[in-house]
Amino acid sequence: SNRWFSTAAAVADEPTEESTSEDVFVPTPERKYKYFQNVELTPEGVAIIRFDNPDKKYNTVNKFLRDEAMALWNDEIHNSSNVKSVVFTSGKPDGFIAGADIFDIQSVENKQDLVPFIEEWLNFFQHMKSKDIPMVCAINGPALGGGLEWALWCDYRICTDSPTTKLGLPEVKLGLLPGFGGTQNLFPLVGLQGAMDMMLTGKDIRAPKAKKMGLVDQVVAPASLEKVAVDTALGLAEGTIKKSTPKKKSLMNRFIEDTPIGRNMMWKKVEEMVQKNTNGNYPAPNAIISCVKYGLEHPSGNDKYRFEREEFAKLAATSESEALIGIFDGMTQMKKNTFGELAHPVSTVAVMGAGLMGAGIAQVSAEKGYRVLLKDRDDAAIGRGESYINDNWGKKVKRRRMTQYQYNKNSSNVVGLTDDSVSYEKHFGNADMVIEAVFEDIDLKRRIVKQVEEVTPEHCVFATNTSAIPIADIAEGASRPDKIVGMHYFSPVPSMPLLEIIPHGGTSDATTAAAFEVGTKQGKTCIVVKDVPGFYVNRCLGPFLIEVSALVKDGIDLETLDKAMKDFGMPVGPITLADEVGIDVASHVASFLSNADLGVRMSGGDTALMGNMIEKGWLGRKSGQGFYTYGKGKKSINSDVQKYVKDFATQKLDLGEKEIQDRMVSRFVNEAAKCLEDEIIADPVAGDIGLVFGTGFAPFRGGPFRYLDTVGTDNYVNLMNGLADTYGPQFEPCQLLKDHAVSGKKFHK
Repeated sequence: SNRWFSTAAAVADEPTEESTSEDVFVPTPERKYKYFQNVELTPEGVAIIRFDNPDKKYNTVNKFLRDEAMALWNDEIHNSSNVKSVVFTSGKPDGFIAGADIFDIQSVENKQDLVPFIEEWLNFFQHMKSKDIPMVCAINGPALGGGLEWALWCDYRICTDSPTTKLGLPEVKLGLLPGFGGTQNLFPLVGLQGAMDMMLTGKDIRAPKAKKMGLVDQVVAPASLEKVAVDTALGLAEGTIKKSTPKKKSLMNRFIEDTPIGRNMMWKKVEEMVQKNTNGNYPAPNAIISCVKYGLEHPSGNDKYRFEREEFAKLAATSESEALIGIFDGMTQMKKNTFGELAHPVSTVAVMGAGLMGAGIAQVSAEKGYRVLLKDRDDAAIGRGESYINDNWGKKVKRRRMTQYQYNKNSSNVVGLTDDSVSYEKHFGNADMVIEAVFEDIDLKRRIVKQVEEVTPEHCVFATNTSAIPIADIAEGASRPDKIVGMHYFSPVPSMPLLEIIPHGGTSDATTAAAFEVGTKQGKTCIVVKDVPGFYVNRCLGPFLIEVSALVKDGIDLETLDKAMKDFGMPVGPITLADEVGIDVASHVASFLSNADLGVRMSGGDTALMGNMIEKGWLGRKSGQGFYTYGKGKKSINSDVQKYVKDFATQKLDLGEKEIQDRMVSRFVNEAAKCLEDEIIADPVAGDIGLVFGTGFAPFRGGPFRYLDTVGTDNYVNLMNGLADTYGPQFEPCQLLKDHAVSGKKFHK
């Protein structure tokens, strides 16, 4: 489920954003172009063209770059008999091209206008090809989206073995498809199966795999990239180096890809996989399949490229693409630290508690170069934590996601400590931040604050990974309350992308800034949330979980509830979710919020549904028995649970899927809107990002606020009023929703 909403084109630190109007660029003899360094021509006639936008950390392709590239090509390459071949490379130390500029798509009102816009790009690529000289692409760092498509128009590709080098077509993650010829130019090179896998998942391909699959012709060390590229370009021009040819297929792959029977089997499998992964909610994968099929049926001429750009324009006009681009933009926005300077740089992070959460936090910290002190009560606890971390890294090494050298380096970043460690106080004397991940017990947490304050330096930040206790309560009685902040991670930490940062009333901006910097460096998307019960994500889950119990009380089958939410677009249904996070954890959230400040919004259900299950030892997947029974085969609902659920029900309502969805989703969405109304979250962007990344809220709907914009808040308020009339005041829409319904105002511009 995760891969359908992982990040888009980009490179973690700086996705693409472009101002609406370009700064006026004034050419000089030293710098003729804004987006390119001056062309260098070797004595043998190899022209080296280096992409280099000085305003950005990474190059991106946009319409201004294209116009400049066209002028450069015509002035310096096209009509020059001195140019025998061309090398395209980057002037940046660690990045080729990170993708096409999203703004070019967003700024077009009528998406049909994208058809001629893309056609101009295609004309440009084909104009370059018409010079009929070898074009070599030399790649170091990311070559993604439009960047890889540029490389696909070249005759030969060389990349470096740098860990930053990755090649991919991630457009599907934005609800789009590769529009610069990618759907047509990739499969002849790497075969249909490899091309479909790349385009339908948007995955990154690293250098060894790129060479193996035929995506690049050579892999070299970064230091020799340009020299090898120039030598190759010259060799191709002089005929001393063989032209790049598609990789030879195995007999099996020839059968699968090049015979009617094999191809039919392949398409059937691909379409089944797409249906399983998208549940029919994402139009882009099917459009990608259509483009490739069209290209296979119309191999010659430009018709296939026309079909591709028409499909691209159709996708750009969908609400799904708008929602996914909204998430991508939101992530970019969430990476900006608005809290000012850190009081002290953070290089050593101490983690208290080596359980699942603590070990996960230690893992993501050590991976990013922090020195980590992992502390627990005894050697056995530390051993369990360290083996969890090392097992995760071991899997990465096995899958070639990490080198053995990195594994060793990461492992050496983690220092295990116990109360009995002689040097524990000395180590903590160097800690810049302590993240506490111990049991949810206020007295224990306060004791740890006191203990930490005694041994850490004055500047040290104390972050608590509580999911429920108010941060202000933990900070009560502390000697440095301004250094205390909440950092609420989600489980499992290494794979969950969200982090809630919770300053209490007395937290300083410098402390919040430190939490933000560490969280972002750990690879998390951070949202800053007010210090209230449940913070944001769990606060929204509370009414949702209560409504699940209300539906069980109304006699709705467990499988029906799961199917309804999966059909709505959630990665898993609520019953499976409760089993996965643990019945005890889900029950704790529901009970805690029932006694908090949500009033009538937590009514209508019964927390005893999960409370009684804990007494029976039905704790979910971890105990082998929750709502479902987990054994060797497929999970199932056994007779004990069926009887328990039947006895719990007080009536047997016959509800359609839409009403079941509306009852659960409206409780979720209304609480998100109430959080915005109460300024628990800063804006709708944080609200959408929080629920998409924290709960998997249907990414193609863009989060609760974009969903409201799509269906119309007025329609949603009417729907909720209808539910309130039928079921009670827990469905009453909050004031902010009523206000938007009357004014017609949207949450997003």
